[in-house]
Amino acid sequence: MSDLKYELKKLIIEECEKDCKIEDIKDDEPLFGPDSVLELDSMDALQISMAIHKKYGLKTTDSKELRKIMESINTMEEYLRNNA
Repeated sequence: MSDLKYELKKLIIEECEKDCKIEDIKDDEPLFGPDSVLELDSMDALQISMAIHKKYGLKTTDSKELRKIMESINTMEEYLRNNA
């Protein structure tokens, strides 16, 4: 697991106050919806996007783009690596 993926998982768990381990979050599984271990919702998405903006200085106001970016840990890592 890359350092960035580890940091993203830790950030999600802390910001959304989830009771799970970093190892429980798979890189390619959905972060939102019924197939998600975390069962994140729209409020969680807002908290995560604000934390990413604060930590990495990245911001997007397009909700469709944000949903695409936050599909999984892999998509979040790819976006940050290409846009940081």
